Amino acid sequence: MRVIFVGVGEAFDETLPNTSLWVEARATAGGGGERRKRTVLLDCGFTAAAALFACPALAAADRETGPEAVWISHFHGDHYFGLPYLLARWHEAGRTAPLTVCGGAGAGERLATVVDLAYPNLRAKLTFPLRFAAVRPGEDFSLAGLAARAAVTGHGAPCLALRLETGAGTLYYSGDGAPTEACRELARGCDLVVQEAYGLGTGIAGHGSVAEALEAARTAGAGTLALVHVRRELRREQAGEIRRLLADSGVRAFLPEPGDVFEG
Repeated sequence: MRVIFVGVGEAFDETLPNTSLWVEARATAGGGGERRKRTVLLDCGFTAAAALFACPALAAADRETGPEAVWISHFHGDHYFGLPYLLARWHEAGRTAPLTVCGGAGAGERLATVVDLAYPNLRAKLTFPLRFAAVRPGEDFSLAGLAARAAVTGHGAPCLALRLETGAGTLYYSGDGAPTEACRELARGCDLVVQEAYGLGTGIAGHGSVAEALEAARTAGAGTLALVHVRRELRREQAGEIRRLLADSGVRAFLPEPGDVFEG
């Protein structure tokens, strides 16, 4: 399993692109068949789309053709307003492979609306089939042929954390929000837990924190913890303190930069 941190920032960070992850693994779909490369993009906000096409860790072919599926954790602009950019760019590149974009309740209407608002005629002329799909928390589903499940986080808007089993490693991605009990269970035993940590201590309304992320990773028995979506002032002024807390925590953890790669 290879996870590329395309972006690691919060909504309005002027130096770090919105949090967005590219996941790839060689795996079979549906428990059998040919073993091949599977690719999923997790979230793409208004500053993440351009960052994807500039990401040096991504192969040029992957940037231009895109993944098999896109996951949208929730419908805040810093998590899905980059979708029209992606679709238009892949259309211009002549992509022909089908693309599925998945999210929570209302995904079809929300996603179609943002694309049509940006480019009213784009969906009708795409060079590739586009499908929107809504999933429910607690139910098993497939994402690019990989086993997946979601749970509701503690965020101000309905947000789904994702567990993705690649066959070559298991990933938990929080989207936004503090980890709930369902999230902790979803993250259990994952090789990589990527958790939003907007604040340093507990009690940030609608968001997670460094302290909560460390505790959740311990509870889940995570192999590695990555902190993303840190409040811009906090990351700019106290990144050293955050890294010290991680080093002293007893949890294998890091604060990724755009373009960093996790392999496990």
